[in-house]
Amino acid sequence: MSKENSNPITPSERFHSTRKAHQDETAEDYVEAIAQLIDEQSQARVGELAQVMGVSHVTVTRIIARLCKEGLVTTEPHKPIYLTDIGREVAEQARERHIIVLNFLRLIGVEERQAQIDAEGIEHHVSAETLDALVRLNKKLSNPGLNTSSE
Repeated sequence: MSKENSNPITPSERFHSTRKAHQDETAEDYVEAIAQLIDEQSQARVGELAQVMGVSHVTVTRIIARLCKEGLVTTEPHKPIYLTDIGREVAEQARERHIIVLNFLRLIGVEERQAQIDAEGIEHHVSAETLDALVRLNKKLSNPGLNTSSE
């Protein structure tokens, strides 16, 4: 039975949320990739990041300049890229959302390759409320024998 919606969303609210998510996607993807490179190789450089992201060196340089202005990374010409504390936090949050969504897609039977692709997009558009619901559902789907409550 669906819940009665006493506070319907307006089209402008719905589209604003999507536009905001799109604005944040690039930054989140880049800081997540930088964090992964740092964790795996102890540093992130423009060339390696371009390879990971599948874009040109020029594109990465332009985006890194933007991320520096936003306070997410620091770097100097021909030097490694470092995450600021805020950048590391954004990367960790993006990674956590990715894992939650990916686990859910796997649990409902989405093939691994497609689950990876879909999780990458969904993670940027999912609310905290929906993430909480996915966490609860992931637990139920992972342990179906432990679900004794009737809902």
